[in-house]
Amino acid sequence: MRVRGKDGWELADSMRELDSLARTADAKPVATVTQVLNRPSRTYVGSGKLQELRDIVMSEHMDVAIFDDELQPAQQVALENLLKIKVIDRTALILDIFAQRARSREGRLQVELAQVEYLLPRLAGQWSHLERLGGGIGTRGPGESQIETDRRLMRQRARDLRVALESVKSRRGAQRARRVRTDASLIALVGYTNAGKSALFNALTGSNVRSHNRLFETLDTTTRSLYLKSGRAATISDTVGFINKLPTVLVEAFNATLEEVVLADLILHVVDASDPRAAERAEVVIDLLAELELDSIPRLTVLNKTDLVFDEPIDDDEVAGIMTSATRGWGITQLRDACDEALGGGESVVDGNEGGNLATRQGIVGQEA
Repeated sequence: MRVRGKDGWELADSMRELDSLARTADAKPVATVTQVLNRPSRTYVGSGKLQELRDIVMSEHMDVAIFDDELQPAQQVALENLLKIKVIDRTALILDIFAQRARSREGRLQVELAQVEYLLPRLAGQWSHLERLGGGIGTRGPGESQIETDRRLMRQRARDLRVALESVKSRRGAQRARRVRTDASLIALVGYTNAGKSALFNALTGSNVRSHNRLFETLDTTTRSLYLKSGRAATISDTVGFINKLPTVLVEAFNATLEEVVLADLILHVVDASDPRAAERAEVVIDLLAELELDSIPRLTVLNKTDLVFDEPIDDDEVAGIMTSATRGWGITQLRDACDEALGGGESVVDGNEGGNLATRQGIVGQEA
């Protein structure tokens, strides 16, 4: 369910992405409902649309409703009371996916911290089933006192998690320092989720990092050595995929993951060339890099999954980027050479303004497979 927002994305596109996120979390979407409003109401949607939702819940025997925007705690409680089923928003859905995908200790700590920060303001709804006693001094009900206890416990847990994360980050910092002492250049892979970063990482390094065609397959940063023809020492890191409307709690909680990008000498921006919305998704990545003040780092655009667009490898000089297919091995040698040239100061392969170039690739990026 979604109310049209001001994020620049078409309603249908955002809902398709929500559908993909739901399926990634092992849900089975049965109906989609949208509404255009100037601003969400107390129940997020209008009364007529709320009745439509009630009817769908009854007829389809639904047990969860997923909303595309982040719900206010009061909106979530009101919707659950009216629909009589679990109600979650986009942030909770992404957190659930992250909880499934995290493998390393750092990843699990980051996910738990994000979950605690998300749940803290929503504790009141967890105790709505407890009756409050009459007002007045000395007559506060069990629900309120339990909420206060839970809030203290969760705040303490958040503090503990931050301490644990700092310890993990210190160890990672020591590892980075060792890489710096060896004068190894660092390359960071970034891109919209499911652009094929992990498959490309495996093709470049000969690794076997988990790679599947689903959202947020990679959460934990992985770093490997990268062979370059010049003999220059280099490492490459595969990072978490970006997504539109990335929840604030996740941006903050995953700082350690993004530190690999902060320290990078070169960023490889991986774009799914077969995606009809490739340009819009690339803009999300570019905007987030700018928000994180990382837009000054040299970037090289990599148009991946070209095997879903073309029957054979293609080398188009008019395309502002390297065309690859990680699954078929197309363009991997050219990409290594481009990285080598970029790290050596070759300006011709470095793209510092992908947004404008993507707009000129209408014959390549955005074609249906």
